[in-house]
Amino acid sequence: MNDLTIDGVVRKLWKSDAADYANHLLRLDPISRRSRFGGAVAESFVRHHAVSAFDPSSVIYGFFTDGVLRGAAELRPFGVGQAEAAFSIERPWQSHGIGTELLEHVLLTARNRSIKQLHITCLLENQRMQQLARKFDAEMRRDFDSVTGEVEAPYPTPLSVLREMIADGTGLATAILEAHSRLLKRA
Repeated sequence: MNDLTIDGVVRKLWKSDAADYANHLLRLDPISRRSRFGGAVAESFVRHHAVSAFDPSSVIYGFFTDGVLRGAAELRPFGVGQAEAAFSIERPWQSHGIGTELLEHVLLTARNRSIKQLHITCLLENQRMQQLARKFDAEMRRDFDSVTGEVEAPYPTPLSVLREMIADGTGLATAILEAHSRLLKRA
């Protein structure tokens, strides 16, 4: 799971990362923010979303470079065996493999939660997102002004569960070390 062409780390976000998540979403340029939320949204909406996104059933992955969150992917289950994935990557970090890396993590998590069908909806003009969905063999369906890609996830295996556990442990250790490093810089 390492397709990145720039230095960084992908890890799960925890509720304690909510402020970093909000700051990331607020740094999105107008086009990227519109693509992420399907339309123009106010700063207050973004801040509320960043806090409410840490629902217990949801999982969020983040891409960090130099300790700063620059990309994220949300996995939100709905119905039985279905979930939606939503992505946000700041403009300078787009087209560097971050979306691919985030989607690989989301698919592994979906698989291990017995989510059989992952829906990725984007605006019709969001060619990057459509290309990413196709890269994972998504079946694309066009609506009026949007496109939905549906990706089938395989059944979980002991190995897939172990892969997620190892990634979570590594990510947690990285988060602790980053927090400790920030505290030392302040001192």
